[in-house]
Amino acid sequence: QVQLVESGGGLVQAGGSLRLSCVASGRTFSIDAMGWFRQDPGKDRDILATINGSGSTYYTDSVKGRFTISRDNAKNTVYLQMNSLKPEDTAVYYCAVVYSSTRRPRYWGQGTQVTVSS
Repeated sequence: QVQLVESGGGLVQAGGSLRLSCVASGRTFSIDAMGWFRQDPGKDRDILATINGSGSTYYTDSVKGRFTISRDNAKNTVYLQMNSLKPEDTAVYYCAVVYSSTRRPRYWGQGTQVTVSS
């Protein structure tokens, strides 16, 4: 099992920035890739970005050029730097351990709320 704890969410004005952090513990040696997802109320949880052990990244089109995923393997931490935030970025953001080949989630964090005001 891997446990994930997110932090860094909050309220920000449109055009502002936030950095989310996610610390992994437990069987961290089993982690291949990690990612960030978000979920609006009543909607599916959508993938935003992933990063694998070699540093290769994937971004969904809606966040390309605005969000940056990174990881610090020594600290078992993955980050999501979010710039130029829009009101439509408001959601609960989740960190996950994912399968590198499929980007499907294996383990979830508890989520952190991000609210962007107009």
